[in-house]
Amino acid sequence: MKKILFLLLLSSSVISAQQKNDSIKKSDSIYRKGLLNEIKILQKKLDSVKKIQKKEKEEFIKEWTVDGRFTFLFNQASFTNWTAGGENNVAGNIGVNYDFNFRNKKIKWDNKIIAVYGSSHVSNQGYRKTDDRFEYNSVLALKTTKRWYFSFFTNLITQFSRGFDYSQDPKKEVSSVFSPAYLGFGPGILWRKNENMRVNIAPATSRFTFVSKPFSGQYGVLEGKTSTYGLGFNMSAFLKFQLMEELTMENIIALYSNYLRNPQNVDVNYQINFLISVNKYLSTNLTLHVIADNNASRRVQFREVFGLGLNYTFHKI
Repeated sequence: MKKILFLLLLSSSVISAQQKNDSIKKSDSIYRKGLLNEIKILQKKLDSVKKIQKKEKEEFIKEWTVDGRFTFLFNQASFTNWTAGGENNVAGNIGVNYDFNFRNKKIKWDNKIIAVYGSSHVSNQGYRKTDDRFEYNSVLALKTTKRWYFSFFTNLITQFSRGFDYSQDPKKEVSSVFSPAYLGFGPGILWRKNENMRVNIAPATSRFTFVSKPFSGQYGVLEGKTSTYGLGFNMSAFLKFQLMEELTMENIIALYSNYLRNPQNVDVNYQINFLISVNKYLSTNLTLHVIADNNASRRVQFREVFGLGLNYTFHKI
């Protein structure tokens, strides 16, 4: 009888110990699951914070886009009534195209600098300038609807050195540094689809023309003066198209009419650039440039430049 009671007690103790052990294991299992769930929730929160930080960083970086390109162009050029001077030649051009644009949800600020200088050496004539241009364009815009903005534009056009008319003997100086120089600015409205397609209309544009004393009385500036002021209508556009996989066409257009003086005479400045990419560093460039400005010349000015270019991107974001 005693043996039976002992066995029953022993069995009861074993069963109780097993139950306690199972209970402890079950509690451990529940605790571990809870702990794993908390770790998973915490990891998700950390991942979410990292994604937000990464997105904010990318958005900050993408606010500015910069593209700076240097081009050395071997070219053939022809000129017709070009006031900056020059003649048909085989020559070399150095050019810099620098775009730096800012954008966020409300503000767009597009900036473009074009700087070109070309020279040639013609037999029995020495060195002659073949191209000379500095241009800065800026449009600051505040978004109103999907593609329309209130805008304020600035435009500056001038040249780096003196220009001569070689058809006269002796040669005649027809332009110089900051002679002429055109500075225009004013409020308006902007239609902007993207960085490659935009049109700005400014119906109240202020425009200054500057010359040095030797050129007083030319380029629309009155005799004895070195500057003149105009108020008029300005429309400018930049349209860039990918015609083929390696062929790009840029259109840079500017129209201006002075309300204060012969508003029927519309100044036209239209430039077409064709770029055929051979590889990362080589391209074939063709530029066609037409200017109609009665204050600079009574005839239409035309410039054509064609050649094989060496390209180098010195700044890109």
